[in-house]
Amino acid sequence: MTSIFDRLKKIIVEQLEVEEDQVTPEASFADDLDADSLDLIELITVIEEEFSSPERKLEIADEDMEKIQTIQDAVDYLCDHGITD
Repeated sequence: MTSIFDRLKKIIVEQLEVEEDQVTPEASFADDLDADSLDLIELITVIEEEFSSPERKLEIADEDMEKIQTIQDAVDYLCDHGITD
């Protein structure tokens, strides 16, 4: 089964058009991956779709989105909200 990080990495590579080796847990969306606010909004939308299920819809609030600075922050957020590998 694919891990949360691997699923997230695939989305980030596709959405932000970055190389896979740039997507590391400590990578900053803004500083390392050059994502602007529009990129992040689109990315969050895709993440919500990917990690939602018929039983549970994932919605990332704006104030939570502001706290997600790195890829590890995103993984931790998903884990904290009941998403499992």
